[in-house]
Amino acid sequence: MDEKEFLADRFETHRSHLRAVAYRMLGSSAEADDAVQEAWLRLERSDTSGVQNLAGWLTTVVGRVCLDLLRSRTSRREESIELRPGDGNAAVDGTAGPEDEALLADSVGLALLVVLDTLAPAERLAFVLHDLFAVPFDDIALVLERTPASARQLASRARRRVQGRTPPEAPDPVRRREVVDAFLTAARGGDFDALLEVLDPEVVVRADRAVPLLGTVEELRGRESVLGAFLGRAQGARTALVGGAVHAVWAPEGILRGALRFTIGGGRITAIEVVSDPAVLAGLEIVPLED
Repeated sequence: MDEKEFLADRFETHRSHLRAVAYRMLGSSAEADDAVQEAWLRLERSDTSGVQNLAGWLTTVVGRVCLDLLRSRTSRREESIELRPGDGNAAVDGTAGPEDEALLADSVGLALLVVLDTLAPAERLAFVLHDLFAVPFDDIALVLERTPASARQLASRARRRVQGRTPPEAPDPVRRREVVDAFLTAARGGDFDALLEVLDPEVVVRADRAVPLLGTVEELRGRESVLGAFLGRAQGARTALVGGAVHAVWAPEGILRGALRFTIGGGRITAIEVVSDPAVLAGLEIVPLED
C-alpha cells in the first residue's frame, strides 16, 4: 500500500464523523459532502507527519470550511436546507407519509437546524463543535481565530438561544444524547437501578415486526416489562444520528440490522420504537456517532 492509499484509508475511518459535523453546521447533505471532500483535498496537500490526532485535525479543517461557507451565504437557510425523505426530513409538498411524521414527532433534527440558522456563523460553529461533538474550546478557538474564553462565550450564548427555541416536548440535543447513552450503558451492563431511572413508568416499546428482543410480541408496556426485555442486552447497539436526531442502531459486522428510536420527555424515555424492517431501515439517514 503506497502513502496515498494509506492516507485515504485513514481518512475513510473518519468520514462519517466529519459528515455528521458538516451536516449539523450546514443543514445540507450536498454541502456537507462538499465540505468533507474539501477536507480530503486539504489533507492530500498537507504534511501531517507531525499530527498526532488526525480526527481532531480533520474536524478542525471541516469546521473552517463550514465557517467559510456560512459566512459566504447571502440567502436564508430556507433555500439551502434540504427537505427530502432521504435526509430524514418531511417532504416539502405536504405529502409526508407516516414514516416521515413519526421521525419528526420524536426528534428535533429539522427544528434544531432551523434554530441553528438564527445563530451567527461563529456561534453556530462553537455550539455544534462543542455541545454536539465535544470538541475542546482550545481547538474551536483555532478555527475561529479567537481565544478559548471567547469561544466558550459564543457556545454559551448559542446554547441559551437554542434551548430557548427548542420545542418544549423535545429535550435539547445534548440532554437527549445523555439519556440515550445512559440507557445503552445501563442495558449493556445489566444495571437495574440505572435503567429504572432513565425509563418513564409508562414507557412503551413497539416493534415493526416481532424481533428476538421482544420474543413473539410486538408491544411492551410499563417499566417492568421493558426492564425484562433490555436488561443485560443491547450489547451491539451504538448511538447514531437517525433522521437528524440521536437514537441508536446495531450493525454487526458493519451490516445495519436494526434501530432503536427514542421518544424522550421529562428527561426520561417514554417510548422506544424497534425498527428491523429492511425496507424501513434502507430509507433512514444514519450517521454513527463516536463514543
